[in-house]
Amino acid sequence: MKTGYNILIVDDEPEYQKVVSMILSRKGYQTSTCANGRQALSYLRDHEVNLVITDLRMPELSGEELIRRLNAEHEDIDIIVMTAYGSIESAVDSIKYGAKDYFVKSSDLEELIMKVERLAKLKRLAEKSDILLRNRQEETVFLESKNPQYLRLLELCDKTADTNINVLLLGESGVGKEVFANYIHQRGNRRKEPFVPINCQSLPESVIESELFGHEKGSFTGAVTKRIGKFEEANFGTLFLDEIGDLPINMQGKLLRVLESRKIERIGSNKSIDLDVRLICATNKSLEEEITKGRFREDLLYRINTLTLFIPPIRQRKEDLDGLIAFFLKKTEAEQKKKITQVDDQVMRRLLAYDYPGNVRELKNIIERMVTLSDGGRITMDDLQQPLCGIPASTPQFLQEPATLKEARADFEKYYIEKALQSAWGNVTKCAETLDITPRQLWNKLRTYGIDPKTVK
Repeated sequence: MKTGYNILIVDDEPEYQKVVSMILSRKGYQTSTCANGRQALSYLRDHEVNLVITDLRMPELSGEELIRRLNAEHEDIDIIVMTAYGSIESAVDSIKYGAKDYFVKSSDLEELIMKVERLAKLKRLAEKSDILLRNRQEETVFLESKNPQYLRLLELCDKTADTNINVLLLGESGVGKEVFANYIHQRGNRRKEPFVPINCQSLPESVIESELFGHEKGSFTGAVTKRIGKFEEANFGTLFLDEIGDLPINMQGKLLRVLESRKIERIGSNKSIDLDVRLICATNKSLEEEITKGRFREDLLYRINTLTLFIPPIRQRKEDLDGLIAFFLKKTEAEQKKKITQVDDQVMRRLLAYDYPGNVRELKNIIERMVTLSDGGRITMDDLQQPLCGIPASTPQFLQEPATLKEARADFEKYYIEKALQSAWGNVTKCAETLDITPRQLWNKLRTYGIDPKTVK
């Protein structure tokens, strides 16, 4: 079934109506029928339709009047007019009123099928363009910031965009690592070539090699056709390996050989394929820690981290929250066809104070949930759910209980240092740079507060 393009056939001749419906159904379209324009308008009140194919001469409500009503009440519906040979002039006139095309009933029905498929294809292209536009708008919001650390990160992305060096993106889950990878690709000289993302965590170990390198027909049980792997698909473009920290250790050795030789071989083939691929990797794990546990190859890390970029979590760029909230509200309104006219002040205070351990992904989900639960265009505290309705789990002690000023200052400094260490993945030198103090000063504070950088991840 060609889902996403539903056709309503309106004709007072039952036999012809049945024939058209049967032929389009055989082509995979979902079809419905009505005997006149009045029935059609009633049907459209409760059903989603993409195309109306209507006769011109019908009782109760003519085809011409139906077209006018459709354009006034359902302007997103395509219209094809069916007419007898002697009424072609009327059919052409109906295009002025909003019909997309016309079909002469005495013609071969294959011609009608071609017209339907053309309109269905145009709709799919329009939907794809809308999706690309929304993704571009979302990417733009992701990449706008008032935060100096975030702006510096974007500057580094711009500087590396036209190079071929391998980039490693580090950051918590949900911070937008794929958005940054695509941004680097789009800003560079490979922008017209493919950007191919793959999540190493989501693939079973048994299929990862085939996914990355491809296979020949018959190379193993189930290989009924030749398959092009992601490396080959991304040739001359960019390959984005998300969650590289979850790549099985045996595959890490094979990946290392590919990066060193710049060649791949499909499973079941002895023929080498030359590669010209820009590699960008990402992970939310500490790869240094994975190396000490024997789960990641140190030599592979040195291959993929020519440039390492840390993407900060939302809680470290709270100044960007209002813009992100406004964007996701507007986006969700459009998707759910609901208009939000008021967000209560208490709700906004909660949204702006919350830490968002799930980062941008969690913020998006919270906004979508609130809009779904809202009534009358107003979002209230009743539309919020845990953990936002309570104190966030990450809220520091000095904000939960009364304390002396001295105790509050000490608690705040400890809390702030721990958060900075988390962003630096336990790297004391990098953390000291962020805090604008010397590593020695930071070590003194770590001893004072009993903080072990190895345990702060």
